[in-house]
Amino acid sequence: MANIMKLVVDNYHEILENHKDPNVDSWPLMGSPGPVLCILAAYLTFVLKVGPKMMEKRPAFQLNTLMIVYNAFQVVFSIWLSTLAWNVNVFSAIFGGSCNSAARETQETVEIQAMLSRGAWWYFFAKIIELLDTVFFVLRKKQNQVSFLHVYHHTITCFFSWCYLKVIPGEQGMLLGFLNSVVHIIMYTYYLIAALGPQYRKYLWWKKYMTSIQLVQFGIMLFYLIMTLAMDCRMPKALTYFFLTNVVIFIYLFSDFYRKAYKKKQA
Repeated sequence: MANIMKLVVDNYHEILENHKDPNVDSWPLMGSPGPVLCILAAYLTFVLKVGPKMMEKRPAFQLNTLMIVYNAFQVVFSIWLSTLAWNVNVFSAIFGGSCNSAARETQETVEIQAMLSRGAWWYFFAKIIELLDTVFFVLRKKQNQVSFLHVYHHTITCFFSWCYLKVIPGEQGMLLGFLNSVVHIIMYTYYLIAALGPQYRKYLWWKKYMTSIQLVQFGIMLFYLIMTLAMDCRMPKALTYFFLTNVVIFIYLFSDFYRKAYKKKQA
């Protein structure tokens, strides 16, 4: 019990003493949690209550052109986000100095932290834009796709992207953001092809593999986070524990979805 209390206290002090980019507080939506909480409250209210009620007696909106433009934008934006990690040499930053016992406060690490913060804000911005996925489902009367997994994933990712940037940024977030952006390139490419029309469905034979790709992504994240703890890397451990918890939850939810969507159909 004493060890657990010490761990909690140590991580609490780590959060208080964390040296985040001081410019973050002046960035859009970062002054306080109010704006992002309002956005998420409006999102949940619309996709769970107002939207379905509004569409109950209306025909589904035909948003073909909008969906093509939206998904094409998401592909390009995800490619750009993934390049941000390469610009800070993500693997060198994570596997190089971050596990070193020496002090991290050098000119190089300060510059990396600044680039990390800028990339994290754009990643957070991407999570806000991705809330439109669910809005489009509702407007197109695809309510069966508004599952607990979908809504939980979008809500929690958006809110904790804000928390990550505002409270306790760390280098381990770079690899997770990079992996997620790469997966989104694949995912939105699928949606883009699907939006082009029925004649392109023959190119979507790989649909069932998308969930497998997401699970592989979470598996890599889980292994990496455990390694940072095992190697006692000089990264914010409170952040690592939080990431670990959510990765485990996502693995469970996506595995359950895969089992219900594909394994039962095969049976």
